[in-house]
Amino acid sequence: MTNEHAVIVGASHASAQLAATLRQSGWEGNISIVGEEAIPPYHRPPLSKAYLAGEKHSDELLIRPATFYEKSGIDLVLGTRVTAIDPHGKTITLHDGGSIPYGKLALTTGARVRRLDLPGHDQEGIFYLRDLNDVDRIRGFIGPGKSAVIIGGGYIGLETAASMRKLGMEVTVLEALPRVLQRVTAPEVSAFYSRVHGEEGVNIITDAAVQSLEGDGTVKGVQLADGSRLTADLVVIGVGVLPDTDLAESAGLALDNGIVVDEFARTSNPDIVAAGDCTNHYNPIYERRLRLESVQNATDQAKTAANTLCGKLENYHALPWFWSDQYDLKLQIAGLSQGFDSVVLRGSADSGRSFAAFYFCGERLLAVDAVNRPKEFMAVRRALTRGQSADPAKLADESVDIQQAFTQ
Repeated sequence: MTNEHAVIVGASHASAQLAATLRQSGWEGNISIVGEEAIPPYHRPPLSKAYLAGEKHSDELLIRPATFYEKSGIDLVLGTRVTAIDPHGKTITLHDGGSIPYGKLALTTGARVRRLDLPGHDQEGIFYLRDLNDVDRIRGFIGPGKSAVIIGGGYIGLETAASMRKLGMEVTVLEALPRVLQRVTAPEVSAFYSRVHGEEGVNIITDAAVQSLEGDGTVKGVQLADGSRLTADLVVIGVGVLPDTDLAESAGLALDNGIVVDEFARTSNPDIVAAGDCTNHYNPIYERRLRLESVQNATDQAKTAANTLCGKLENYHALPWFWSDQYDLKLQIAGLSQGFDSVVLRGSADSGRSFAAFYFCGERLLAVDAVNRPKEFMAVRRALTRGQSADPAKLADESVDIQQAFTQ
């Protein structure tokens, strides 16, 4: 029934899209978004980039202006934490003891940072970067000439390093594995980013084991297991995230590295859907279940969830894609490279700042990492959506138009 009260828990990319699509698809009942932060849903990718660097104001991050929700009859319940779900009574309990009844419920709870339990971890000047408040606090510690140690050489860590170098800071990135971005890219791409960050003045230390965070109540340095010590005015930890499934678990929903949903974003409870980073869904393109952390997935899956609540079942089958901005580099990723056994390069990763890495498993094209190569990104995105593969020799040959490289 589209005249019921739809409650969306989590003020995120997914929630903003889900609420908007509900209205567009004919939902006539009340819609409420309940979020723990005090501002409407906002874009999170700029947090480690333009917002951290002081190039954007918080108002510029809003996905939609506050007036959109008012005009659309969407109630924003902000600064409010949901503590429990009663799926039998169909109510959610709030941190202040209040409750909100629902007819249909959507969970867009996202992910929470993975924390390190290191000696000295509770001092001032040690941060995780996940929300606006985190970055606002970090900005109180940054400035030209100050030193930062970033623990974690993934995308968040490297983006943060790039932003801090723009501000004239001394930056060291510590990565526990033998190379940065090891879990998500080929060695050639890792080497490229290590080279560029080195050219920009970032000190990258791989195979780094952090022993403790030193200080006197405010962090002063990082002690490594090999006996070396790094001076630090602040430390940023970026070692991944975990799906935020506490509420789903309390409601008795099926979990498996996220909230288990079907192709229509339905959970194991018929009155509850879920979308975004918190979900585990089946992807027909890669023929396996996935949990993705991306704006694209949050947005597209939210549309599916909203249409499901409106009785319009539309199979979610979107191709995953991602991006990362560092310095003058625009990395665009189409597809998923996990399971690749060969990589084909178009352009050089050893010099310059523009190339594309194509990932294959046997003869099957899996994905592309395109650095300042939007044409290659778009071509692979289209090809993977159509189920096409490609001729590796033609991909590598820059004299061949990229469109001529794809096969049926």
